[in-house]
Formats: sequence, C-alpha cells, structure tokens
Amino acid sequence: MKDNVKITLGIALAAVLIAAADSLFIVKQTEQAIVLQFGEPIREIKEPGLKVKVPFVQKVIFYDNRLLNLEPPAQEVVLNDKKRLDVDNFTRYRIVDPLKFYQTVRNEVQARSKLEEIVNSSVRKVLGRSTLQELLSGRRTQIMADISNAVKIDAEQIGVSVADVRIRRADLPIEVLQAINARMKTEREREAKEFRATGQQEAQKIRAEAEKERAVIIAEAEKQAQIIRGEGDRQATEIWNKAASVDPRFFAFYRSLEAYKKSLADKEGTSLVLSPDSEFFRYFKQTR
Repeated sequence: MKDNVKITLGIALAAVLIAAADSLFIVKQTEQAIVLQFGEPIREIKEPGLKVKVPFVQKVIFYDNRLLNLEPPAQEVVLNDKKRLDVDNFTRYRIVDPLKFYQTVRNEVQARSKLEEIVNSSVRKVLGRSTLQELLSGRRTQIMADISNAVKIDAEQIGVSVADVRIRRADLPIEVLQAINARMKTEREREAKEFRATGQQEAQKIRAEAEKERAVIIAEAEKQAQIIRGEGDRQATEIWNKAASVDPRFFAFYRSLEAYKKSLADKEGTSLVLSPDSEFFRYFKQTR
C-alpha cells in the first residue's frame, strides 16, 4: 500500500514539474513572441523576460526583432526608354507587428519570399517609369526614394517595417554589353580607316610636293649647269682662238694630237683604215 502511494506521489510530482516547465518560457532581448492556443494567436509579447503560458494547451512562436537583411537575386528590368538593366538590390527590414506577421506569412521563410516579391515588383514598377538618362542624373535619389516608399507601404501589410531599399548595382545585360562593344569596335575601326585614308592622302600630297620641288630643283640645276657649261665653252673657244692667232702651227699640231688620241684609242670592234701618205699622219713623218 505504501509503495503504491509513493508511486502515485512520484507520478504526480513529475506531472507537476513537467507542467511547470511547459508553462514557463523566456523571451530574449533580441526576440518577440506570439502565444497560440489551439493554433489561434491570443497574445503577443514584445518585452523580454520570463513569461508564463498554459501548459500543453498553449505554445509560443518566436520572431527576431532586430534589423534583418534581404538580398534577392538580380533581376532584369525594362526602363521607360526600352533599355534593359540587370538590377541588384538589397533591403533592410524589421518585424514590428508579430501578430499581423503570423496571420499573413506565418514564418520568416515565407516572409522573405513575400518581401522579395514586393521589392522586385516595386523596383520594376518605378524603374519602368524612368529612363537610363534619369538614372544617371540627379533624379536617381528621387527614384530610390519612390522605390523605398512603395516597398514600405506594401510591407506594412505583412507586419514588416522597411528601413531602406537600395540598388547596389545596375548593369546592362551581357548580350547588350557585347553588342555595344561590337558597335564601339566597328566605330573605332571605321575611324581608324578614315585616319589611315587621310594620312595616305596627306602623304601623297607631301610626296607630290616633294617630287615637284625635286623636279624644279633639278631643272634649275641643269639650267645653271648649261649656262655655266656654255660660258665655259665660250671662254675655252676664246682661249683657243687667241692661242691659234698667236701660233697657228702649234695650234694645228695640238689639234692633231687630240685627233690621234681620240681615233687611236683602244676601241673594241673598231678598225681605222688610212693610207700611209694621208695628211692625217703628217706629224709622224716629221722628225724635227
């Protein structure tokens, strides 16, 4: 009998301890909680500390109350001027209404998916009304503010407060970049051909001018040479005439020697046939 009492008391004590353990829970400084009863939220807790709930009937769901990051994959956006961009953005948000959060998205995984959808939709909508020129101008700040405001309004519907939305990178798609590079290469090659053609044209003009100057210089030099040669021949003739008038016999002798020199020079394939009594050899006959 005593053993049965001990067993009963032990079981009762264990049940009390288990119930007491299940009725107590701790909310950390970085957490907020919702108490559910049969799956329905009945209480939200935002203050940290030791809390109490009905054991076995109620359960607790914890949510982070810190600033959280969302970095969705880059998406392609078509701008108002039909330009396409690969946009990479990031979002900072915080769960501020755990009850609404639980009722709309249940958990953080679903919340991130929903918030990613909200952010991407707002980015496409706002950028779709903007041009590439506006994104590169001073209107970029206003465009970012419009995106952030649109995301904040939609995020409130799931109990989330968005601190900021930023575009980290906005690049042209790879195929567009390749097309632009190809056009730039074609343009540079065209400019290079134009420069080369212009250079060749200038080179031809320079060569033509140089040839013209060369021809003028040579012609002028030949003219001067002819003038000098003519003047020399004139002076030589005058000298010969004076020499002939002074001593005609010596002049005749000298002229004959010049003739001998030219006619008797070694010329291959040339023969000279003259009579020994020819006047041409008269100076050979004279010994004195």
